[in-house]
Amino acid sequence: MGLLDGTTQKQYYDGTDKGNYQFVTLDDIISSFMVVYVGENKILSKVSRTDVQFHGMRAIQELSYDVLRSHKAYEQKVPSTLVMPLPQDYVNYTKIVRVDGEGIEKPLYPTGRTSNPFPIKQNTDASYDFDDGTGLISARGQVDTSTFPGYPYRSRTSEKFNTIEASNEDYDYNDTDYFRFDNRGRRYGLDPQHAQINGTFYIDNSTGFIHFGSDLAGVTITLKYISDGLGTDAEMLVHKFCEEAIYKHIMYGLVSGRSGIPEYIVQRFKKERFAETRKAKIRLSNIKMEEFTQVLRGISKPIK
Repeated sequence: MGLLDGTTQKQYYDGTDKGNYQFVTLDDIISSFMVVYVGENKILSKVSRTDVQFHGMRAIQELSYDVLRSHKAYEQKVPSTLVMPLPQDYVNYTKIVRVDGEGIEKPLYPTGRTSNPFPIKQNTDASYDFDDGTGLISARGQVDTSTFPGYPYRSRTSEKFNTIEASNEDYDYNDTDYFRFDNRGRRYGLDPQHAQINGTFYIDNSTGFIHFGSDLAGVTITLKYISDGLGTDAEMLVHKFCEEAIYKHIMYGLVSGRSGIPEYIVQRFKKERFAETRKAKIRLSNIKMEEFTQVLRGISKPIK
């Protein structure tokens, strides 16, 4: 006899909440932890739910960076200003690509040879100019917020980068202005990151904006980035492959921060946390043997 009757089974398998069975909420993890690990004759006799919640959120945050599937992807069109804000829950990007007319993603590579420094306004004696004697004044003035929402300033360096032509395919090799264009390594001594015409970008972390090259205006790009997994309650989900790792992270965080806990207990849960994290990472790597062997066949294929 099954655990579910016929009506319940139909609701169970025909529900609209597709694919979410693989996840468990942080609230359920906290409740289970309080029942299983806290109480009389247990390692932790008394712990507040707030402490468990704190360490649970820290566990999700740490595991989101390289274990959990916490990558997000936003498709956007680059505006004429060539400046786009980073998402609110952005931690780091994994890839930024442009999308061509066939829907194929072509990777963009960051340029490390420019930036958007703060343009300081200086007096005739080269001293800095302050507003009311407290803050530095921008030499460029305040940026029009209707054109650059939330953007505080734009330097001459940034403006010059946004006006260069990143592609050199239309220029003669004998052009006397050879070095004026963004030709780094594309004609001689190729550097792989510059041996392409997909476009470039750089991220101004101090202001929270992405700057694109001029040839990307109006182009559809996709920003793939890592979130810390704590944006909303709906995002605080843990894959069941990683559930045990969350428990061990919480337990280690609690025992390592309490007095009177024997050191061997602390070290025990430190080792268990490491082991469960490694196991979760292997499970979530989603390696399929059949797909893996197909890739290996392609690698061993001789180049003609």
